[in-house]
Amino acid sequence: MTRQQLEHIIRAAGSITDEKVILVLGSQAILGSVEDVPEKLLVSIEADVFPLRAPDKSELINGSIGEISRFHETFGYYAHGIPPDSCPLPAGWDKRLSPIQNENTNGITGLCLSALDLACSKLAAGRPKDLDFVTEILANKIVTPHGLEKLILDLPRVEHRTNAKRSLQIVEHRLRFQEIADSHEPNSPTKSHGKGKDRDELTL
Repeated sequence: MTRQQLEHIIRAAGSITDEKVILVLGSQAILGSVEDVPEKLLVSIEADVFPLRAPDKSELINGSIGEISRFHETFGYYAHGIPPDSCPLPAGWDKRLSPIQNENTNGITGLCLSALDLACSKLAAGRPKDLDFVTEILANKIVTPHGLEKLILDLPRVEHRTNAKRSLQIVEHRLRFQEIADSHEPNSPTKSHGKGKDRDELTL
């Protein structure tokens, strides 16, 4: 999904529900809080959204621009109307939202989870695709393990905190393994000799 496509979903969700503020919860919320998002974080064709002041209107979104709708068939991406309590979120998440509002959203405001809150929520959910997502976030230094460790303590339920801590350990193990694997690649910078480095710099 691209930023433009997310803006389209925000505009459509606002129009369908006649609401001016749309909350963006899922992985594509990262488009609202991070510039130059790595492509691996944008593979989803779904945006989880919620009309902030009208929880009863979520089904309007699912029926009109949700999966297998005409909207989905036409544009190749879709919205999923879900409430915030459907995913584990740390205390204070609503104070760290990033707004999207421009001509493409037709004046409707999309409020996107911060990258840190998004990563924390995905660690608590702990599904394989969630761990893949957080691995990429950490690999690209969008958030830090230390920041996540602190935020995990603000998850409201014990089981969510337990899951998130375990998930973070798995993700950090993955990253260490990847660093070791990269260091043993033939063309790894750690294997380069001085002359090779100079030659590379001259050809940049």
